[in-house]
Amino acid sequence: QVQLVESGGGLVQPGGSLRLSCAASGSIFSIYAMGWYRQAPGKQRELVATITNSGSRNYATSVKGRFTISRDNAKNTVYLQMNSLKPEDTAVYDCNADVEYKWGYVGNYWGKGTQVTVSS
Repeated sequence: QVQLVESGGGLVQPGGSLRLSCAASGSIFSIYAMGWYRQAPGKQRELVATITNSGSRNYATSVKGRFTISRDNAKNTVYLQMNSLKPEDTAVYDCNADVEYKWGYVGNYWGKGTQVTVSS
């Protein structure tokens, strides 16, 4: 089965930077859209950024200009470079991907999440 494993989370000061990585493994025929979502305490999960297999990017308004999503298809990995971090960016960040795991079969998968804490 397909697995998504995240890394790179941690504690940083406001204005600092972090780079998150998410690597997909398992039965992979092809990967379509990949993205990052986050859920802060007391709030619902929200979309942070997505990137299609063709490289088209989409960002939440709150992170535009500060975050950059990218992918390395050879490594089945998606990244999220986070700059100028703010306390409100504090959340559990989850990786997501649409994966064709068998010809004609597409499934949606989630990673286990990685904690990002921005505090002075």
